[in-house]
Amino acid sequence: MAGPREPLFLGRDRYRRRRLTDSARLLPLVGVILLMIPLLWGERDGEAPSTATAGLYVFSVWIGLIAAGYLLALRLSQTEPSSPQEDADPDLSEGR
Repeated sequence: MAGPREPLFLGRDRYRRRRLTDSARLLPLVGVILLMIPLLWGERDGEAPSTATAGLYVFSVWIGLIAAGYLLALRLSQTEPSSPQEDADPDLSEGR
């Protein structure tokens, strides 16, 4: 017979850690999308958008991304995996 099966559902701590790592992986993509938004701003009422407004937007998104990355790093460092194999990427462990 086959060996012991893994549980159907993940434990709460392991589930939350995986969601945090997913969030950390998506943060650069969200950042690129948010930083591209000023490129979509077009002329309104015959006037081009203000450079100052676009600059404030870009720097506020930048600061927000830094803060989000810092908070994610803090949360990930607080939730240590219980064993190295538990948090390993399944694609890497299979030799793909």
